[in-house]
Formats: sequence, structure tokens, C-alpha cells
Amino acid sequence: MSVEVFEDHSPNVDITFTKGDLRDVVPHDNDPIVISLVTAGRTIHRVLVDQGSSVDVMFWPTFEKLQLSPDQLRPYGGCLYGFVGDQVELRGYIELRTTFTDGLASRTEKIRYLVVNAPSAYNILLGRPTLNGTGVVPSTRHIKVKLPSMEGLIITICSDQKEANKCYENSLKNKRFVCHVTTTPPPGVEPARENRRVSDTALEVAAKGDVPMEDIEARSESAARVEGERNCSEKGSRYREGADRQREEASASGGMA
Repeated sequence: MSVEVFEDHSPNVDITFTKGDLRDVVPHDNDPIVISLVTAGRTIHRVLVDQGSSVDVMFWPTFEKLQLSPDQLRPYGGCLYGFVGDQVELRGYIELRTTFTDGLASRTEKIRYLVVNAPSAYNILLGRPTLNGTGVVPSTRHIKVKLPSMEGLIITICSDQKEANKCYENSLKNKRFVCHVTTTPPPGVEPARENRRVSDTALEVAAKGDVPMEDIEARSESAARVEGERNCSEKGSRYREGADRQREEASASGGMA
């Protein structure tokens, strides 16, 4: 375990967002903030400003495209877990001088990137260590980030909304759905394939990829209605049979009297 003391050397300037920051924003539906940075002498696009990440992440394909040597990687003893708790393969970490610029002002800081071997629609995830350490203030409403330069100027970096939408679509294409269905018959009864619920069959087919996942709910509801109607019909038939027997018994009793 270790404790790091952070000293903020950023200029003490106020960062605000105004209505003027909305002029160049295309109306959006909660688009993420995707910006560009300069690191290792190259401009890196598709950098996601991720306030939910506790580390700054560089993905292995980006590391290779920058033509960095694996010998520059330093071992990292910790573990990195994804959103659903799955562990991500770590190759190590590297410290690179990274420049934030809007064309008018700039600021360069050394950032420690964890290099991970995992598929992603982004090249870099900019997490809380850099956001807090450099005083970056993101605004998802204005689709921008602002940070102070060392000269006391405000650097404003706009998000590339077209690139953000493209990354979002690519991330959806990489999704893999897994669906497990288990049916437990009563003790001593073998499961009959023809008596299985239609909804279970629909789920299993969808798990194989033959049916879109969004169609499961509609098919399951339809199967539930069919099963409900069948149960009502069976109950009605049993009720009519019982009533007929009662009438027969009553008629037989009257004849004997």
C-alpha cells in the first residue's frame, strides 16, 4: 500500500460554462465527450473522457500504432476490473508527455497510462487521475472540457460528436449476449421436449444468435398469453366435466328414490 500526496500547481482560475458554449453543439441524446490529444509526438483521436474510470487507460492497439517499444512498459502489480467485474489483462504502464490544446493555448503534462489488452472503440480512456490532477472540468451538456493553462488561460476542447456517435455504434457491435435457460421438471418426471415453454425455446434460440435479443421480450409475452389461454381452457374443461358428473349423480339419486 502507498500514499501519494498530490500538489496542485495549476493556476487558480475560475472555470465556467455559459450559453455561448452551446452555440456549436448539435442537439444530442446524452453523447459522451470524445476529444483529441497529442502524445508520443502524434495526435490521438477517440479519447473518451471517462469520469467513471479510476485510471488512465491506453489500449494495446493504440500502443502498437504509436510504435512504442514493449521495453518501455513498466510492470504494474495491481488488477483492473471492468464494469461487470471481469478482470482485464494488463501489459504494464507507461508515462507519456501529453498535450492538451485548443489551438490558442496548450498545456503539457506527464500522464501514466495503464496499457490493457482489451477490445475497445476508443484509443484512450482519460480517467479521474488526469481530470483531477490537471484541473480538467468536463460538461456533458456542453460537450466540452475546460482546463487552465500554466499561463492562466482557459483551454477549451470541444468533443467530436460525429466521432462519439461512431464510437458508440462500434461499441454496440462488439457486444456479445449470453443467455442461460434452465428448466427443472418435477421429481421423477422426464422433461418432454414438446411440452417446453415457448418462451424458454425463444430464449435458447436467441442465445444461439438466431433471434435478436430485443425480440425475446415480445415473444415471451406472446408465449405467456398463449399459455395463459391454454390454462384457462383446460380449467374450463375440467369445470364442465365436474358439473356434468354432478348432474348425472343427482339424476341417478332421484331415480332410485
